[in-house]
Amino acid sequence: MANTFFRALGLQTGASLVEEDRVDVARETLQRAGDKIVLPVDCVVADEIAPTAPTRVVSRDAVEAHDRIADVGPATRDLFAREIGSAATVVWNGPMGVFEMEPFAGGTVAVAHAAAAACDRGSTVVLGGGDSAAAAEQIGVADRLTHVSTGGGASLEFLAGADLPGVSSLSDRS
Repeated sequence: MANTFFRALGLQTGASLVEEDRVDVARETLQRAGDKIVLPVDCVVADEIAPTAPTRVVSRDAVEAHDRIADVGPATRDLFAREIGSAATVVWNGPMGVFEMEPFAGGTVAVAHAAAAACDRGSTVVLGGGDSAAAAEQIGVADRLTHVSTGGGASLEFLAGADLPGVSSLSDRS
C-alpha cells in the first residue's frame, strides 16, 4: 500500500507493486489528511523478491528503477514503533513487507512487537487480515493483542460502518 502512496507523492517505486488505479485516491487522501498519515521514510529493496536476495536499505526518495520495495527500513520501524507506542487504539491491517522471507520480515516483526507492547501497556490493538494474523502467530504475539481477525477487508469495512451481510443476517434472526 505504501508504494501507491509513494507514487502519489511522485516518488520512484522501481519495479515494486503499485495499485495504479488507486494512485489518485492516495493523492487525494494525502491532501485531505496531511500529516495524519505516517508513511515509511526508508525501505528495504532488492532486485528480486527471493529468500536469498541481497538487500539494501534506502531512503524512500532513493529507490532506483530496478529496485523492488519489499519491507520498511530501520528508521521507519523506529518511527512506527513510536507512533504505536503513543496510541490508545491501533488498527493494524497488513504486514509491512514480505514477512514470509527473512530478508524482508524485519518491519513486520518490529510492528508486531510494538503492537504487543502497546497492548501490554493498556492500548487496544485490533489486527485484521489473514497475512497479518499469520505474521502475529509466527512472531508469537497474537495472544497479546486485543483482537485478531483473518478478515482484513471486512474488518476495515466494519470499522468504517459498512453493513456486512454476514453480520446483518445474524442480526435479522429472531
